[in-house]
Amino acid sequence: METQLTRIAEQARENPELRFTTLVHHINKQSLMAAHADMQKRKTTGVDGVSWATYDQNLEANLDDLVARMKRQAYKPQPVKRVFIPKPGSDKKRPLGIPAYEDKLVQNVVASLVNAIYEQDFLGFSYGFRPGRSVHDALKSLNGIIEKRPINYIVDADIKGFFDHVDQKWLIKFLELRIADPNMIRLIVRFLKAGVVEAGIKYDTPEGTPQGGVCSPILANVYLHYVIDLWFYKVVRKSCKGEAHMVRYADDFVCCFQYKEDAHRFYQELQLRLNKFNLEIAEDKSRLIAFGKDAEAQRE
Repeated sequence: METQLTRIAEQARENPELRFTTLVHHINKQSLMAAHADMQKRKTTGVDGVSWATYDQNLEANLDDLVARMKRQAYKPQPVKRVFIPKPGSDKKRPLGIPAYEDKLVQNVVASLVNAIYEQDFLGFSYGFRPGRSVHDALKSLNGIIEKRPINYIVDADIKGFFDHVDQKWLIKFLELRIADPNMIRLIVRFLKAGVVEAGIKYDTPEGTPQGGVCSPILANVYLHYVIDLWFYKVVRKSCKGEAHMVRYADDFVCCFQYKEDAHRFYQELQLRLNKFNLEIAEDKSRLIAFGKDAEAQRE
Protein backbone atom coordinates (compact mmCIF):
# COMPACT_ATOMS: atom_id res chain seq x y z
CA MET A 1 0.00 0.00 0.00
CA GLU A 2 2.87 2.38 0.80
CA THR A 3 4.26 1.83 -2.71
CA GLN A 4 0.86 2.55 -4.24
CA LEU A 5 0.43 5.71 -2.19
CA THR A 6 3.89 6.87 -3.21
CA ARG A 7 3.04 6.36 -6.86
CA ILE A 8 -0.26 8.27 -6.48
CA ALA A 9 1.61 11.12 -4.78
CA GLU A 10 4.19 11.21 -7.58
CA GLN A 11 1.51 11.37 -10.25
CA ALA A 12 -0.34 14.14 -8.39
CA ARG A 13 2.86 16.14 -7.97
CA GLU A 14 3.98 15.72 -11.58
CA ASN A 15 0.60 16.69 -13.04
CA PRO A 16 -1.42 19.23 -10.98
CA GLU A 17 -4.31 18.90 -13.44
CA LEU A 18 -4.53 15.10 -13.26
CA ARG A 19 -7.88 13.62 -12.19
CA PHE A 20 -7.58 10.12 -10.75
CA THR A 21 -10.08 7.74 -12.34
CA THR A 22 -9.33 4.54 -10.40
CA LEU A 23 -8.86 4.79 -6.65
CA VAL A 24 -11.47 2.72 -4.89
CA HIS A 25 -9.80 -0.59 -5.82
CA HIS A 26 -7.02 0.34 -3.38
CA ILE A 27 -9.52 -0.27 -0.58
CA ASN A 28 -8.90 -4.01 -0.52
CA LYS A 29 -8.25 -6.74 2.00
CA GLN A 30 -4.56 -5.90 2.30
CA SER A 31 -5.04 -2.16 2.91
CA LEU A 32 -7.91 -2.80 5.34
CA MET A 33 -5.76 -5.36 7.17
CA ALA A 34 -3.04 -2.74 7.55
CA ALA A 35 -5.60 -0.21 8.80
CA HIS A 36 -6.79 -2.72 11.39
CA ALA A 37 -3.21 -3.30 12.58
CA ASP A 38 -2.73 0.46 13.05
CA MET A 39 -6.00 0.97 14.90
CA GLN A 40 -5.90 1.78 18.62
CA LYS A 41 -7.11 -1.28 20.48
CA ARG A 42 -8.91 0.32 23.42
CA LYS A 43 -11.04 2.89 21.63
CA THR A 44 -14.70 3.32 22.62
CA THR A 45 -17.09 1.44 20.33
CA GLY A 46 -19.57 3.05 17.95
CA VAL A 47 -23.23 2.17 17.32
CA ASP A 48 -22.21 -1.34 16.23
CA GLY A 49 -20.67 -2.13 19.62
CA VAL A 50 -17.71 -3.76 17.84
CA SER A 51 -14.28 -3.31 19.38
CA TRP A 52 -10.82 -4.00 17.93
CA ALA A 53 -10.65 -7.28 19.82
CA THR A 54 -14.11 -8.40 18.68
CA TYR A 55 -13.33 -7.67 15.03
CA ASP A 56 -9.92 -9.29 15.33
CA GLN A 57 -11.38 -12.63 16.46
CA ASN A 58 -12.70 -13.33 12.94
CA LEU A 59 -10.54 -10.87 11.06
CA GLU A 60 -10.16 -12.81 7.79
CA ALA A 61 -13.87 -13.56 7.48
CA ASN A 62 -14.86 -10.04 8.52
CA LEU A 63 -12.60 -8.42 5.93
CA ASP A 64 -13.69 -10.84 3.20
CA ASP A 65 -17.30 -9.93 3.91
CA LEU A 66 -16.53 -6.19 3.98
CA VAL A 67 -14.64 -6.30 0.67
CA ALA A 68 -17.41 -8.35 -0.94
CA ARG A 69 -20.02 -5.79 0.12
CA MET A 70 -17.89 -2.97 -1.19
CA LYS A 71 -17.46 -4.65 -4.59
CA ARG A 72 -21.20 -4.97 -5.08
CA GLN A 73 -21.74 -1.47 -3.59
CA ALA A 74 -23.76 -2.88 -0.71
CA TYR A 75 -21.51 -1.39 1.95
CA LYS A 76 -23.19 1.53 3.72
CA PRO A 77 -21.55 3.40 6.60
CA GLN A 78 -23.45 3.33 9.88
CA PRO A 79 -24.44 6.50 11.76
CA VAL A 80 -21.80 7.99 14.04
CA LYS A 81 -22.43 7.70 17.77
CA ARG A 82 -22.29 11.18 19.32
CA VAL A 83 -21.32 11.66 22.95
CA PHE A 84 -20.31 14.76 24.88
CA ILE A 85 -17.05 15.14 26.75
CA PRO A 86 -15.70 17.97 28.97
CA LYS A 87 -14.13 20.88 27.11
CA PRO A 88 -10.68 21.72 28.54
CA GLY A 89 -10.62 25.03 30.39
CA SER A 90 -14.40 25.40 30.29
CA ASP A 91 -17.57 24.21 32.01
CA LYS A 92 -19.03 23.42 28.60
CA LYS A 93 -18.94 20.08 26.83
CA ARG A 94 -18.01 19.38 23.23
CA PRO A 95 -19.45 16.69 20.95
CA LEU A 96 -17.34 13.68 20.06
CA GLY A 97 -18.24 11.36 17.20
CA ILE A 98 -17.42 7.65 17.34
CA PRO A 99 -17.81 5.78 14.02
CA ALA A 100 -18.57 2.07 13.77
CA TYR A 101 -15.44 -0.09 13.59
CA GLU A 102 -15.70 -1.09 9.94
CA ASP A 103 -16.29 2.53 9.01
CA LYS A 104 -13.07 3.50 10.82
CA LEU A 105 -11.16 0.98 8.70
CA VAL A 106 -12.60 2.16 5.39
CA GLN A 107 -12.19 5.83 6.30
CA ASN A 108 -8.57 5.17 7.23
CA VAL A 109 -7.78 3.94 3.72
CA VAL A 110 -9.90 6.65 2.06
CA ALA A 111 -8.03 9.31 4.06
CA SER A 112 -4.64 7.92 3.04
CA LEU A 113 -5.61 7.97 -0.66
CA VAL A 114 -7.06 11.49 -0.60
CA ASN A 115 -4.11 12.70 1.43
CA ALA A 116 -1.60 11.25 -1.05
CA ILE A 117 -3.19 13.37 -3.78
CA TYR A 118 -3.85 16.63 -1.99
CA GLU A 119 -0.66 16.77 0.04
CA GLN A 120 0.94 17.71 -3.29
CA ASP A 121 -1.50 20.62 -3.72
CA PHE A 122 -1.66 22.10 -0.23
CA LEU A 123 0.22 25.34 0.32
CA GLY A 124 3.12 25.86 2.69
CA PHE A 125 1.23 27.99 5.23
CA SER A 126 -1.28 25.19 5.94
CA TYR A 127 -0.29 23.12 8.99
CA GLY A 128 -3.30 21.38 10.53
CA PHE A 129 -3.71 17.60 10.19
CA ARG A 130 -0.87 17.17 7.72
CA PRO A 131 1.91 14.57 7.96
CA GLY A 132 5.11 15.91 9.46
CA ARG A 133 3.50 19.21 10.49
CA SER A 134 2.44 20.15 14.00
CA VAL A 135 0.93 23.10 15.82
CA HIS A 136 4.46 23.91 17.00
CA ASP A 137 5.55 24.26 13.38
CA ALA A 138 2.66 26.66 12.77
CA LEU A 139 3.63 28.75 15.80
CA LYS A 140 7.26 28.78 14.73
CA SER A 141 6.26 30.03 11.28
CA LEU A 142 4.01 32.74 12.73
CA ASN A 143 6.77 33.78 15.11
CA GLY A 144 9.18 34.18 12.20
CA ILE A 145 6.70 36.33 10.27
CA ILE A 146 5.92 38.76 13.10
CA GLU A 147 9.56 39.07 14.13
CA LYS A 148 11.23 39.41 10.74
CA ARG A 149 8.63 40.99 8.46
CA PRO A 150 7.18 44.55 8.61
CA ILE A 151 3.89 43.47 10.23
CA ASN A 152 1.68 46.11 11.88
CA TYR A 153 -1.76 44.49 11.84
CA ILE A 154 -2.96 40.95 12.52
CA VAL A 155 -6.32 39.36 11.75
CA ASP A 156 -6.94 36.43 14.10
CA ALA A 157 -9.87 34.56 12.55
CA ASP A 158 -12.02 31.60 13.52
CA ILE A 159 -14.83 29.98 11.55
CA LYS A 160 -18.06 29.39 13.44
CA GLY A 161 -18.76 25.67 13.88
CA PHE A 162 -16.67 24.85 10.82
CA PHE A 163 -16.78 21.02 10.89
CA ASP A 164 -20.55 21.07 11.41
CA HIS A 165 -21.24 23.51 8.57
CA VAL A 166 -19.07 22.38 5.67
CA ASP A 167 -21.22 22.57 2.55
CA GLN A 168 -21.19 19.02 1.23
CA LYS A 169 -22.05 19.99 -2.35
CA TRP A 170 -19.11 22.38 -2.50
CA LEU A 171 -16.85 19.77 -0.91
CA ILE A 172 -17.73 17.22 -3.59
CA LYS A 173 -17.10 19.81 -6.32
CA PHE A 174 -13.66 20.44 -4.86
CA LEU A 175 -12.87 16.72 -4.63
CA GLU A 176 -13.97 16.16 -8.22
CA LEU A 177 -11.27 18.57 -9.37
CA ARG A 178 -8.79 15.80 -8.57
CA ILE A 179 -10.89 12.63 -8.22
CA ALA A 180 -12.80 11.31 -11.23
CA ASP A 181 -13.51 7.87 -9.75
CA PRO A 182 -17.32 7.85 -9.29
CA ASN A 183 -17.12 4.95 -6.85
CA MET A 184 -14.74 6.86 -4.58
CA ILE A 185 -16.92 9.95 -4.72
CA ARG A 186 -20.02 7.85 -3.99
CA LEU A 187 -18.28 6.31 -0.97
CA ILE A 188 -17.32 9.72 0.45
CA VAL A 189 -20.88 10.98 -0.05
CA ARG A 190 -22.17 7.98 1.90
CA PHE A 191 -19.89 8.88 4.79
CA LEU A 192 -21.09 12.47 4.69
CA LYS A 193 -24.74 11.38 4.70
CA ALA A 194 -24.45 8.57 7.28
CA GLY A 195 -26.00 10.63 10.06
CA VAL A 196 -25.41 10.65 13.82
CA VAL A 197 -27.04 8.89 16.75
CA GLU A 198 -27.39 10.76 20.02
CA ALA A 199 -29.15 9.21 23.03
CA GLY A 200 -30.65 6.57 20.75
CA ILE A 201 -32.11 9.06 18.26
CA LYS A 202 -30.76 9.27 14.69
CA TYR A 203 -30.26 12.66 13.05
CA ASP A 204 -29.50 13.33 9.39
CA THR A 205 -26.29 15.14 8.42
CA PRO A 206 -27.12 17.37 5.42
CA GLU A 207 -24.02 19.45 6.13
CA GLY A 208 -20.65 19.02 7.81
CA THR A 209 -18.00 16.29 7.76
CA PRO A 210 -18.23 12.93 9.60
CA GLN A 211 -17.87 13.58 13.31
CA GLY A 212 -14.85 11.81 14.73
CA GLY A 213 -14.14 10.31 11.33
CA VAL A 214 -10.59 9.55 10.28
CA CYS A 215 -11.27 11.20 6.93
CA SER A 216 -12.75 14.41 8.39
CA PRO A 217 -9.42 16.26 8.80
CA ILE A 218 -8.29 15.68 5.20
CA LEU A 219 -11.75 16.57 3.84
CA ALA A 220 -11.72 19.75 5.93
CA ASN A 221 -8.27 20.65 4.61
CA VAL A 222 -9.42 20.13 1.02
CA TYR A 223 -12.38 22.44 1.65
CA LEU A 224 -10.29 25.19 3.24
CA HIS A 225 -7.58 24.82 0.60
CA TYR A 226 -10.03 26.05 -2.03
CA VAL A 227 -12.11 28.39 0.13
CA ILE A 228 -9.33 30.17 2.04
CA ASP A 229 -5.78 29.21 1.04
CA LEU A 230 -5.86 29.63 -2.73
CA TRP A 231 -8.01 32.75 -2.43
CA PHE A 232 -5.55 34.35 -0.02
CA TYR A 233 -2.51 33.31 -2.05
CA LYS A 234 -3.80 34.25 -5.51
CA VAL A 235 -6.22 37.11 -4.82
CA VAL A 236 -5.73 38.74 -1.42
CA ARG A 237 -1.94 38.99 -1.50
CA LYS A 238 -1.90 40.47 -4.98
CA SER A 239 -4.42 43.18 -4.05
CA CYS A 240 -2.48 44.34 -0.98
CA LYS A 241 -0.27 47.44 -1.06
CA GLY A 242 2.09 45.97 1.51
CA GLU A 243 3.11 42.53 2.72
CA ALA A 244 0.49 39.92 3.62
CA HIS A 245 1.08 36.50 5.18
CA MET A 246 -1.09 33.68 6.50
CA VAL A 247 -0.62 30.75 8.86
CA ARG A 248 -3.50 28.25 9.06
CA TYR A 249 -3.95 25.34 11.44
CA ALA A 250 -7.19 23.50 10.57
CA ASP A 251 -10.00 26.09 10.76
CA ASP A 252 -7.97 28.58 12.82
CA PHE A 253 -5.89 31.04 10.85
CA VAL A 254 -3.85 34.17 11.49
CA CYS A 255 -3.24 36.74 8.74
CA CYS A 256 -0.51 39.35 9.05
CA PHE A 257 -0.47 42.67 7.20
CA GLN A 258 1.88 45.58 6.81
CA TYR A 259 -0.82 48.21 6.27
CA LYS A 260 -4.05 48.93 8.10
CA GLU A 261 -6.17 49.37 4.97
CA ASP A 262 -5.10 45.94 3.69
CA ALA A 263 -6.04 44.31 7.00
CA HIS A 264 -9.43 46.05 7.17
CA ARG A 265 -10.29 45.21 3.58
CA PHE A 266 -9.32 41.58 4.08
CA TYR A 267 -11.46 41.26 7.22
CA GLN A 268 -14.50 42.60 5.33
CA GLU A 269 -13.89 40.48 2.25
CA LEU A 270 -13.27 37.39 4.38
CA GLN A 271 -16.82 37.49 5.68
CA LEU A 272 -18.18 37.68 2.13
CA ARG A 273 -15.89 34.88 1.02
CA LEU A 274 -17.04 32.58 3.83
CA ASN A 275 -20.70 33.40 3.21
CA LYS A 276 -20.31 32.30 -0.40
CA PHE A 277 -19.48 28.81 0.88
CA ASN A 278 -22.16 28.81 3.59
CA LEU A 279 -19.73 29.54 6.41
CA GLU A 280 -19.49 32.49 8.76
CA ILE A 281 -16.84 34.03 10.94
CA ALA A 282 -17.03 33.52 14.71
CA GLU A 283 -17.24 37.16 15.77
CA ASP A 284 -16.47 36.40 19.43
CA LYS A 285 -13.26 34.58 18.49
CA SER A 286 -12.05 36.79 15.65
CA ARG A 287 -10.40 40.20 15.84
CA LEU A 288 -8.16 42.70 14.09
CA ILE A 289 -5.16 43.62 16.24
CA ALA A 290 -2.75 46.53 15.91
CA PHE A 291 0.70 45.01 16.28
CA GLY A 292 4.32 46.10 16.44
CA LYS A 293 6.32 49.02 17.77
CA ASP A 294 3.64 51.60 16.91
CA ALA A 295 0.68 49.54 18.09
CA GLU A 296 0.27 51.19 21.51
CA ALA A 297 0.07 54.69 20.05
CA GLN A 298 -2.32 53.52 17.32
CA ARG A 299 -4.63 51.83 19.83
CA GLU A 300 -4.77 54.96 21.97
